[in-house]
Amino acid sequence: MTSKANGELPTLPSFGEALKFWCKLGWISFGGPAGQIAIMHTEIVERRRWLSEDHFLHALNFCMLLPGPEAQQLATYLGWRMHGARGGIAAGVLFVLPSVFILLALSWLYMAGGEISWVNGIFYGMLPAVIAIVISAVRRIGSKALKSSSLWALAGLSFLAIFVLKISFVLILLSAALIGYLGGRIYPQQFPAGKKHGGSSKHDLTSSVLPSLIRGTARRTLFISVVCLVLWWLPVFASGLVLGWKSIQFQEGIFFSKAALVTIGGAYAVLPYVAQMTVEKLGWLSQRQMMAGLGLAETTPGPLIMVLQFVGFVAAWQNPGDLPPLYAAILGALITTWVTFLPSFLFVFLGAPFVEGMGERPALASTLTAVTAAVVGVILNLAVWFAWHALVNANGRVDGFVAVVACGAWLMMERNKLGVIPTLVVCALLGMIWKWI
Repeated sequence: MTSKANGELPTLPSFGEALKFWCKLGWISFGGPAGQIAIMHTEIVERRRWLSEDHFLHALNFCMLLPGPEAQQLATYLGWRMHGARGGIAAGVLFVLPSVFILLALSWLYMAGGEISWVNGIFYGMLPAVIAIVISAVRRIGSKALKSSSLWALAGLSFLAIFVLKISFVLILLSAALIGYLGGRIYPQQFPAGKKHGGSSKHDLTSSVLPSLIRGTARRTLFISVVCLVLWWLPVFASGLVLGWKSIQFQEGIFFSKAALVTIGGAYAVLPYVAQMTVEKLGWLSQRQMMAGLGLAETTPGPLIMVLQFVGFVAAWQNPGDLPPLYAAILGALITTWVTFLPSFLFVFLGAPFVEGMGERPALASTLTAVTAAVVGVILNLAVWFAWHALVNANGRVDGFVAVVACGAWLMMERNKLGVIPTLVVCALLGMIWKWI
């Protein structure tokens, strides 16, 4: 790698060099999607100059339109653009792999050590931290996304639709997309496309020269679709054949495959749907277990959507069938993770050849703007849902500890810019001390 200071043109990294970077990224990718995208931009565009600003922003816009975790998909695309399929697979897998093992260990500690007072105190302290984190996310995303009165109204209607009317998350997103598409054509000033990332015709000499772009052909599309769909569904149906069609692992494979198709907007957006189904309808786990999972996912590197692995672990632990709870839980966690992330490779590899030709498409931009506004309302619903179930105990009384610590944590995050990890650590220590008193 060369630096700008020596005046030399940057060179494309070898596959081995890129592999070292993707390994490193998997262990340092804290901070949620915003932090992870910022790390990739700093390292790949500014410091190493492997890709240009234009390439990076086009890739980011593309990944934001896809179902699934946008940061992991961005890493997959960038790896693909530099080194083809093997680069994309390496980048996407290594982005997730460290958090798989870390969260498996934390999930086991949560389920096996729940009766130990200090362990129970740690997870109890995470409840107010999660409330503060989600409320902060609502404010942060809302301040960037709601740039017009129509977008404010759309966010409010989305909140009412899911909170009061219990309308499906998927229907809300589809409706918002239609409103954005039509609104961008009729009232474009109310559905601004955001920062322009139009492609420049000038050759960018500040980044490395990339390989020739692979063409998207019908044969390539068919091959990728068949391979990815077989890989996607093979473990799901294998679990049904071996463990039974009513086993929790097979049910998780089906349910989280559906969830993978509606995760536009990131983890915070899909969590209300997952929580509603797994907690309220399927009864796989409790509200407090769901909140503990979000807290654990916040403490690990990798995508926040890894909380679904925790859900799969806990659900299988509590519904093991003929297997020992730990074995059932590990299988449930792994099949959940598999069907959550494998579709991302399908979507990225199918669309990747067309990313650089997207340029500026106002219809796509206004659609994405409206979907983002709707996601703000959905996340607000998540914040209210979490806060209510954490603050009000089984006896209908308000939990004073959770209320006070949640307010303090939120103030520290907003006024003193305390990060997510320090917030979780402080709240966990307070919970542990409180349970000891």
